[in-house]
Amino acid sequence: MSRCRLASFARACLLLLAGCCCSRGGAESNVAVYMPDLVEAKLGDTAIIKCEFALPENGSYVYVNWYSMEKGKMERKKIIYMVQGKEHQDEPLNDRLSITPDFFLKISKVVLQDAKNYVCQVGFGMHGVAENRSELRVSKAPEKPEIQRTNRGISTGDPHLSEIATCTSRNGYPTPTLTWYKNEVPLKLDGNEIEIRPGLIKESSGLWTVRSTLSAKVTKEDRSAEFYCQVSYSLMGNNKTSKSDSFKVDVHYPSESLRFVIDAPGPDVKEGDNVTLRCEADGNPPPLYTLYRMEEKEVLEQDSEQGFLHLYNITKERSGAYQCKVLDLQDVMPEELTANVTLLVNYLDEPAITSVPPVTSLRQLQEGEDALLTCNATGSKPLVFHWEKKGKVIEKGNLLNLTNVSYNTSGKYTCVVQMPMPDTPAISRSKLVQVTVHAKPVLVARKEVVHVRSGEMVNLTCVGYSISTLQISWSVNGSVSTSGLPGGHQRTSTVLFQVTEALLESGVNCSAKNKMGITQHHFMLAQRQEGGTPHAKTEQTAQESKGVIIVAVVICILAIAVLGAVLYFLHKKGKLTCGRSGKQEITKPEAHKDEIVVEVKSDKLPEEAGLLQGANGEKKSASDQGEKYIDLRN
Repeated sequence: MSRCRLASFARACLLLLAGCCCSRGGAESNVAVYMPDLVEAKLGDTAIIKCEFALPENGSYVYVNWYSMEKGKMERKKIIYMVQGKEHQDEPLNDRLSITPDFFLKISKVVLQDAKNYVCQVGFGMHGVAENRSELRVSKAPEKPEIQRTNRGISTGDPHLSEIATCTSRNGYPTPTLTWYKNEVPLKLDGNEIEIRPGLIKESSGLWTVRSTLSAKVTKEDRSAEFYCQVSYSLMGNNKTSKSDSFKVDVHYPSESLRFVIDAPGPDVKEGDNVTLRCEADGNPPPLYTLYRMEEKEVLEQDSEQGFLHLYNITKERSGAYQCKVLDLQDVMPEELTANVTLLVNYLDEPAITSVPPVTSLRQLQEGEDALLTCNATGSKPLVFHWEKKGKVIEKGNLLNLTNVSYNTSGKYTCVVQMPMPDTPAISRSKLVQVTVHAKPVLVARKEVVHVRSGEMVNLTCVGYSISTLQISWSVNGSVSTSGLPGGHQRTSTVLFQVTEALLESGVNCSAKNKMGITQHHFMLAQRQEGGTPHAKTEQTAQESKGVIIVAVVICILAIAVLGAVLYFLHKKGKLTCGRSGKQEITKPEAHKDEIVVEVKSDKLPEEAGLLQGANGEKKSASDQGEKYIDLRN
């Protein structure tokens, strides 16, 4: 027996055993029909209602009839049937109905009107007739709840219940229900603080729309509460829920405190900053603000909804005390609130430079005078001073003492003032002053000594510096070219002349003259010899003298060393015997005049001769050290 036939046989046995409970038919029926008590289907889906039965041995079915019955009524209506394997419908035809090969009733595109009781009746010929029934329930999930909030604020001082919002969920089946929540806690009707009015509408489609309106008394704490509503419904036999978007209630309450602050780029306000004075009350809606400047009793902002006062490119004149005032009409008994703030604008004024002794202009300084420059400035905090010249700090402090001034003292001096700030970069200002010293001209020349030859043409150049009008002249006749304006601070003069024997003796003078006096520069002309300059020859002679001295010293040292070695050698051989007096003559014997004799002569000074000593350690006299002969025969 195949596996499929075994399964069919087991199924038929189970249905036969349940036939006594599930079958409805004649008293002598030996067949049974099994159907579920309840079938769930979503609106628009396909519903399958099962009808299963067991056949007696050697039996077969003759027909299957399907009937529909309205709920609560006994009348039935045949909607579709099958005889000998062929499906039939009575008029009018319904193309959404069909019978499956398993004899199940199939309802396509389920509508609400399909929610009925359905009867499956099976005829088995001589074995009788059996039937059973199932209930079909149709459901549809409602749409997500929508919130319609009241378009006005709700005051905490209102003694009556105020409507907060209305929640609506549309097109559900069967009828859904709505519940209000506040901070995840369900709200319940109490008739005093909370009121909930439900509403139910049946649409033309047969679906249900539910609505609920929430009214309540609010407190200040409700300003941050989250409200929403939730719809509960049944779908395919399961309980489900859907939430609306949460929202907050616009709670109106009076101000209890006032805050007045300064918004600035940093902790320290300084001139040039953009500053905002901001007044904030904790009421809702914000009250009307009035801003005052207390010293001048000046109204800066009247009945402002923002409570802001913008001060652009602020100056020190804005420093002072400010006051903010509000009168909150949300309160049953309005009370005026005030707050004060002090604005300090840090500033550093431009420095001023004075001189001691006082003069109308520093240009009146004369050479050799003294001047004391004083730099003063005012600021909101302690100041630090220093002086600069050509970008370098030359003095710290606000005093610059110039003593015994000269032309080189002239120039631009800058007084730099800084005001250190604890939490922001320091404020800095500077003042420049031109110091001019009237003095004799300053001459600058490239050479002091010029090496020339008699008869040649020579160029000499002088550069003069002076505050006042400057004239440059030469002590020699020649071609003179001058650059620079006569009234300028610098003039350059060049003279071209022929060298003479007289000029070699006298030299050439360059003179610069202004109203303060005359400055001269002397050029010495030195005769240049053939093959080098005098200076070069002198240097060469000095170098040669040094070389001769070094060679002489070396020769003397070598001679002394050789003499000492020879004496020591003869002493060891016993050839040299000397008494304590150290006087011993060594002469050349007559018989050996052709032998080699070494003559050592000393040209040492008496004090240097002490280096030569006898065998007993005594110094020899100068007469004993004049000429000595050493016998080298042995």
